[in-house]
Amino acid sequence: MPAPDETRGPLGRAWAGLKAWVDPLVALVVLALLLGLLAPVRGTAAAGLGRVTTVAIVLLFFGYGARLATSQVRAGMRNWRLQGSILVATFVVFPLLGLLSQLVPDAVLAPSLCTGVLYLTLLPSTVQSSVVFTSIAGGNIAGAVTGATASNVTGILVTPALVAALMGGHGGLGAGGVVGTLSELLLPFVVGQAVQRWTGTWLRAHGWLTRATDRATIVLVAYSAVSDATRTGAWRGVTVGTVAGLLAVSAALLVALLALTWRAGGWWGLDRGDRIALLMCGSKKSLATGLPMAAVLLPAATAATVTLPVVVFHQLQLTVCAAIARRLAAGAREPSPRVPG
Repeated sequence: MPAPDETRGPLGRAWAGLKAWVDPLVALVVLALLLGLLAPVRGTAAAGLGRVTTVAIVLLFFGYGARLATSQVRAGMRNWRLQGSILVATFVVFPLLGLLSQLVPDAVLAPSLCTGVLYLTLLPSTVQSSVVFTSIAGGNIAGAVTGATASNVTGILVTPALVAALMGGHGGLGAGGVVGTLSELLLPFVVGQAVQRWTGTWLRAHGWLTRATDRATIVLVAYSAVSDATRTGAWRGVTVGTVAGLLAVSAALLVALLALTWRAGGWWGLDRGDRIALLMCGSKKSLATGLPMAAVLLPAATAATVTLPVVVFHQLQLTVCAAIARRLAAGAREPSPRVPG
């Protein structure tokens, strides 16, 4: 009987290989970006899209609270060295590097994209890919689950505060942004947590439903933000050269965090499993949280220009960390994972 791969044919094998390297969510977001560039909504349709997007964001953060077991976070916090290291990497080291990236000359990276890079560095870590890569590499899966989860819960409060402190001059977060944070992000999450004793088990057992909700909201937010930017002319000055500069800056950020988190795990005396969890959680930024937050925290034009850095970094971290996870899983004997760059 032929192996499954032998029955797929060339196109089937090519599609399987593509899925291994390209996140389907990123592909959908890229399609939404293109649609927003080519077919933006205008007039009353734009206003209606904005209201639908707001409702979707509220439901998204309610869902986060409704499916997250509070006991998961409590258990993870007992490993304070690992969890503390992930939080420091995510909300201290990354933002410092984000501020440093603002010194990149305009000839290398357009100012609007520099703002997007700064916003990117203020986001919480991913959950799904951090845990998956930790598992592949043979790391501490429970530590990764709780660390990435704690990062996302913390980010609901910390990310808006960092945006206000570090982007207040050009990010546009004012009283309206604070109210939006409370009404569209934090309040739905708290309400979700209040009912999760009845909803959590069912939602966790039906992961397809929450994944579909997450993806639909992210794609909707991406289209809405880019559509608004196209309508208002926010893309003027963004060229192929500046996109190349964005790739270079994103790669430098990722390499720096991979190297720092791996070495910091050694300095802290973490065992191999915890070092892998720190490596995978501390070097990531969340597309799933970042785009909806941008729609709440930032003006429409700024929210659109931060979309590109978030998407680029997300795809880059998936590609590079997949390679590192496989290398670690193979039992490489180097004292640290080899970081491409």
